[in-house]
This record gives sequence, C-alpha cells and structure tokens, in this order.
Amino acid sequence: MLILHPERYHGHGKGPPFFEGWYYKLVDAAEQHRYAVIPGIFLSDDPDKHHAFVQVLDGVTGQMTYYRYPATAFSAARDTFDIHIGPNRFTARTISLRLSSPAQSLEGGVHFEGLTPWPISLLSPGIMGWYSWVPFMETYHGVLSLDHQIDGSFTTGGQAIDWTGGRGYIEKDWGACFPSAWIWLQTNHFGRPGISLTASVAMIPWLGGAFRGFIIGLLHTGVLYRFATYTGAQIEQLDVTDEHVIWIVRDRTYRLEIAASRASTELLHAPTRLDMGARAPETLDASVRVRLSHSELGRYATVFEDVGRFAGLEVAGQLEQLLA
Repeated sequence: MLILHPERYHGHGKGPPFFEGWYYKLVDAAEQHRYAVIPGIFLSDDPDKHHAFVQVLDGVTGQMTYYRYPATAFSAARDTFDIHIGPNRFTARTISLRLSSPAQSLEGGVHFEGLTPWPISLLSPGIMGWYSWVPFMETYHGVLSLDHQIDGSFTTGGQAIDWTGGRGYIEKDWGACFPSAWIWLQTNHFGRPGISLTASVAMIPWLGGAFRGFIIGLLHTGVLYRFATYTGAQIEQLDVTDEHVIWIVRDRTYRLEIAASRASTELLHAPTRLDMGARAPETLDASVRVRLSHSELGRYATVFEDVGRFAGLEVAGQLEQLLA
C-alpha cells in the first residue's frame, strides 16, 4: 500500500495540480561543504508549465541553481523509490548526478549508509501520523532518514567535493501545492553524531477553513521524541523576528524549547497550483539551540541541551496566520 511507503513516487495516474519533490541534505566530514539537492516533478494547471527539475543549493556560497527538464524526462518505479530525471538518478541510498548549466556543472555520486527513517505503522504511517490517511490534504510530508553517513564525491567547476564520512538527511513533499505559510527547520549536527531535529509548522486547509498544524521529531540516544498536532502536543510560544525563531511546545510529559538564529537566505523554487516560482527563502547556515525537559512533579528536568549547526531553515508565506 502506497501510503505505507512515503518514500515512493505518489504521482502515477495523478493529474494537475500536482508536485512531488525529494530533499537531500549533505554536509561533509570537514564541515566545509553543505548542499541541498532537490529533485522533483511539477504538473501545473497550465500544461505549458509542466516540467521536471533538480535544484541545488550550495549552503556555503549561497548559490542556487535550478536545472529544468521536460516532464517527459522524469520516470519513477512503482514498487520502490527509484527516480530518473534525464541522466540523473535518485534513490533512498544513492544520488547520481550529471547536471550542466551556464551557472554550474555538477557531476558525481554519493551513497548513504545507516539510514534512520521515521517509523512507519498502520495507524501512523510516517511523520504525518493518521493525517497520512486523509485523502484531501493540500501537502503530504515524509522523512526518509533523520540521520545517516555519506560516501562519495561531486565535481563542480573542476573542484572535487569529498563527502566521505559526512552526514545526511532526506525528506520529501507531495500534493497540490505548498501551504500559504510555513516554518521549517532541520539539523543533525550536534555535539555528537546520531542526534537529529526536524520541525515544521504550517497553515493546513481543512473542511473550508484552516488550522495551524505542526510536527517535530527529536532523535536522541536512539529515542524519537515526537511533538505534533496529532499527538496532542501544544504550542506554548511561537515568535519570529529578523534574527530569531523562538518555538516552545509541550505535552503531558515533555517540553521542547527551540531557539533558531536566522542567517542569510537564497530563494528556492516552491509550488503553487500554477507555477514553481522562487518563493522559499532557505539557509543551510542557521544555528538552533535545543532543550528537552521532562516534567517531574510539576518541575522540568533537562534531558538534553545542545546547539545544532548548519541548520536548514525556511520562514515563508503569510506569517501573520501562523503567529496569530
């Protein structure tokens, strides 16, 4: 059943508006290079705007390159996660690139080991929980790996980038279009390997209205702490300034405090029902202070506290909806 496999392509037989995109984040062992590589397909209400794409964000230089392909250049397996866009191939464990444009050429391949996917069950098939079963959601979200090791290399502009020993993260989105407003952040570079944070909050259309939905996962010492609308967790504070994003959530047992320092951004392309415009400001250079506390007799005892480096951070859309 496809719902139990969020990593696979969900667009077979789908008409527009529809998009699907996978997000690979790569940081090398020396922490000198960090890339986001985003392959996908976009089907518009305007057939002339159908296309496949691979966009690449260099988190150090800030360069964003959008490689556009005809929609016919996209193909996807039905029974596994294996997509091709022109000469480029993407799976859960590999990326193989042969990208060329006047702005940038990028070739090479990487392999991933030790994938840590968000747990899948019948009642909670991935990061969206039971909402994954709702057939009319505007956007669906999946986390393919919270943290893993990278091997391989890219070559760009005559320079080799060695990813061997680096850390990676993989997620994806699919549906009709992106939300009207959202905040997203992710980092798996804390004081020691194996710790990862992914968090998002967005306006979710629902039965003629909309609500503020959120999902947070903190992987620490092999335990995934989940805070989400569907778990009954509540937002205690959500503030955004030009310098920071402050976000505090709690449930009956735990309290999670997130304080992200914003950095300069580049515009990634993101879907509406009509086009894939440059509308998602993202950085791979944010820092995030995280504190997880456990409630004991009305007091909170710190379980984990650290600062995540090289965080991906997006703050986009009509923020007054999120902050109201």
